Amino acid sequence: MPEDRDWEAYKVPPTRTPVGERATSVPNPVDILQTVFNYVVDAPVTFVREWIERQQSKNKFYYYHQKFRRVPDLSECLEGDYLCFYEAEAQWRRDRMVDQEIVEIVRERLGACKQREGPNQFQNCAKEMELLAQVTKAYQDRYGDLGVHGNARTCLMKQKHRMIEERKAKENASQ
Repeated sequence: MPEDRDWEAYKVPPTRTPVGERATSVPNPVDILQTVFNYVVDAPVTFVREWIERQQSKNKFYYYHQKFRRVPDLSECLEGDYLCFYEAEAQWRRDRMVDQEIVEIVRERLGACKQREGPNQFQNCAKEMELLAQVTKAYQDRYGDLGVHGNARTCLMKQKHRMIEERKAKENASQ
């Protein structure tokens, strides 16, 4: 770089921009309206919002980690206790969704193992295949043949019939 710079060609901008002088002594109505809006509307709303945010930051709520208390099963509800029936139905639906997600996660793990292992998938993914078979069998035993409109009552009846069949099969095997 040359030592002799031409300072006139590259002038430094002024450090402060000069403020223009007002021609009148009457205040600007826009400034007045803006100040009134700030104190009447914006400041209280901002205060309330910041207060709410402080309260929420003290006790954070994560909806995706929501834990419901276990309610009695449908078989434990008293006759005519419709609130208990409703809660048991909601609990059954949540359990069904959790079981569906468990099956889906195990299925995804098996798919990832098959993709990763390639031609050696049968020997290297045997544990995942066995786990998927167990999980799908358990899901099918509990929720199979219920259909889309299955509910806790039909699931309980299916479980009762399965237990009766198992008891009959055990009696026939012992004879």
